[in-house]
Amino acid sequence: GAAGVGNIVGDPPGTPAEPGGGAQRAGAAQNTNAGAPDVPGGLQISQDGYTLVPRATTVTPGKRTDFRFTVTGPDGRPVTRYTLLHGKKLHFIVVRRDMTGFQHLHPVEAGGGVWSVPLTLPAAGAYRVFTDVRPAGEPEQLTLGMDLAAPGDYQPEALPAAERSARVDDDYTVTVAGTLVPGKTGKLTLSVREDGRPVTDLQPYLEAYGHLVVLRAGDLAYLHVHPEGAPGDGTTDPGPDITFSAAVPSAGA
Repeated sequence: GAAGVGNIVGDPPGTPAEPGGGAQRAGAAQNTNAGAPDVPGGLQISQDGYTLVPRATTVTPGKRTDFRFTVTGPDGRPVTRYTLLHGKKLHFIVVRRDMTGFQHLHPVEAGGGVWSVPLTLPAAGAYRVFTDVRPAGEPEQLTLGMDLAAPGDYQPEALPAAERSARVDDDYTVTVAGTLVPGKTGKLTLSVREDGRPVTDLQPYLEAYGHLVVLRAGDLAYLHVHPEGAPGDGTTDPGPDITFSAAVPSAGA
């Protein structure tokens, strides 16, 4: 399952946050202009010559849709060769812009570089799509993003008050400890409990005991990281704690 928790980013002590920060961020767009700050991941539909190309940018809410898209390369052709990222060639995230909906899906290849995923957007609204990919031969992964509309009556909802814990499927509680400081790599530890008891038999999902997606309120700047250690490495316990290292470009929710 997935759990959502609130504000985990604070202001750096004594100084205002600077755009871009100084630390490398997972999914950040690499700027080739010397001295220019990196662009946070997911804010661009095109990066380093690679472009996310959807077959449609509108989806009927409440209706299952065969959503199709390609990722084109610097030569303008669909990319067909990728390096695996935690067991998958491509990760597909959909979030409503007011953060009331979140889906982490895995499309299948339909041939010729076309990707297909069954997608149902439960309600009308403005959504953001993110794709994590690493085309073969590229040194780092890319996060490409695009807007997706679900027409209809839509009233954005305000963000709920920030909390440090979330209930999952009624029985489980996920609690987060730690605070990220802009421009510095910090640690967040998520603890999983079932009916108040520590869970010590977590099962790996996509080669990890956990996956962390962080979204910035306002523009949905995107961060997707994986925990320290790996299942079966002899040192990483299967719970209750899962520790992630991450860096963020700014303060905020």
